[in-house]
Amino acid sequence: MTEEKWGQLRNRLLKTVGQNNFTTWIEPLEFDTVDGGVAVFKVPTNFMGNYVSQNFADLILHELAMSGEPVQRLAFRVAANSPARPADTAGAADAYGGAQGDVAVMTAPAAVPTSAGGKDTLEALQAAPLDPRFTFDSFVVGKPNELAHAAARRVGEGGPVTFNPLVLYGGVGLGKTHLMHAIAWELKEKNPSLNVLYLSAEQFMYRFVQALRERKMMDFKHLFRSVDVLMVDDVQFIAGKDSTQEEFFHTFNALVDQNKQIIISADRAPGEIKDLEDRVKSRLQCGLVVDLHPTDYELRLGILQTKVEHQRKTYPDLSIAAGVLEFLAHRISTNVRVLEGALTRLFAFASLVGREIDMDLTQDCLADVLRASERKITVEEIQRKVSEYYNIRMSDIIGPKRLRSYARPRQVAMYLCKQLTSRSLPEIGRRFGGRDHTTVMHGVKRIEELKTTDGQIAEDVEMLRRSLEA
Repeated sequence: MTEEKWGQLRNRLLKTVGQNNFTTWIEPLEFDTVDGGVAVFKVPTNFMGNYVSQNFADLILHELAMSGEPVQRLAFRVAANSPARPADTAGAADAYGGAQGDVAVMTAPAAVPTSAGGKDTLEALQAAPLDPRFTFDSFVVGKPNELAHAAARRVGEGGPVTFNPLVLYGGVGLGKTHLMHAIAWELKEKNPSLNVLYLSAEQFMYRFVQALRERKMMDFKHLFRSVDVLMVDDVQFIAGKDSTQEEFFHTFNALVDQNKQIIISADRAPGEIKDLEDRVKSRLQCGLVVDLHPTDYELRLGILQTKVEHQRKTYPDLSIAAGVLEFLAHRISTNVRVLEGALTRLFAFASLVGREIDMDLTQDCLADVLRASERKITVEEIQRKVSEYYNIRMSDIIGPKRLRSYARPRQVAMYLCKQLTSRSLPEIGRRFGGRDHTTVMHGVKRIEELKTTDGQIAEDVEMLRRSLEA
């Protein structure tokens, strides 16, 4: 970190802590070095080093992280000609391994009360690190996530707060965290001085509990209510934790009153989170609540194609046979992370054995993943879902009636049977009242054509697919 960068960081700290605190505690700090993830500062006295480590380390670490500095710890070094350090700071200094007169503050992923030399200190909790891979450029957009992506991009543009909060919810591996990180990167790029705090709900709770134990609640409130943008991942974690929910509620209100942006993620809609207080649910629902739907086949295929381009940078000589990506997109449908992990394993395995990535290698390498993801959808289940969706009797789907109100749902059901089961066309025909396989072929082809010209049919098929794959 350069002196110029430290100067810019100090200016941001001035805005956060105020002139008096800045003059007394921040201005005397002299930046020394960054070594092995430790930022070292020179201080006039041990007392000042201890005070800054206990009261301002959170803010300094946060600003360093937002500036792109890979710092996990702070150390405060007293000049050689300054008074010798008190004995009660020795333990902290030894933890860093510095020379006589050093005082260090350690950081941890989940802060807990610790004791250094007999004195309780409040450890610095760094904001959760941002993954450089999770940007808008690397996010593959499809119909299931296009609204969430558009809302996230709007927030990432900065400027006046349009909807507050933005709540992104959906199942595991659908892209919530990716979009959260992308928003933070975009905001940081457009306005480096913006105070963006991203952390998990679990970190929020640990930090709150620690502040209670150490009687540092004013510091806690100041830290969380002085941000420009607050991003909390997996908010369902605080459900059932009454005190944490109450503090989260007050923090939420304080930031909204200041017109500060809040972005939240959860694994389900706020109203469906069990043991979440009604007032918290109400606050979360007052903004824009966006669902990330389960991925469809086209989106999964697009994700795989994007990831293949990244893999080629590492394995430029590997070739992948036609049909492999389509096979994976069909077979692994529940979780994008599993899909990406399967592709990573496939490339690594093919590189080790020196073979092309073909269907035989794919099935050998991913046998366990494919077994776990094997479809268990039955023809009867599809017929029942389709009849319920179109509000007709199941016997009418199977029966001989050719009325359009029955024939179209029947063709949709045949199409889904072809896509979602391993049954042959003759077998599907037998399950539909003993129809010939050519009738099934015609029905499947007709729905494929209508999906490109009839928006309602395309939506019906997609809704039914999601329902069956859920």
